[in-house]
Amino acid sequence: MENRVRELRGECSWSQADLAERLDVSRQTINAIETGKYDPSLPLAFKIARLFGLPIEAIFEPGKTE
Repeated sequence: MENRVRELRGECSWSQADLAERLDVSRQTINAIETGKYDPSLPLAFKIARLFGLPIEAIFEPGKTE
């Protein structure tokens, strides 16, 4: 799954640790989401979307199939 978490976090001038604290997850979880190594659970995806004030679809989209 592709996502804009790193981009959105940068727009807010937040570190991975800052975002992790706001979402009550570890910094490693944020890193794994941003690098595409981990797809967040649906509740976490909703929490991320609410934090940035965007619909989930504006942050996450299925990876491209070839």
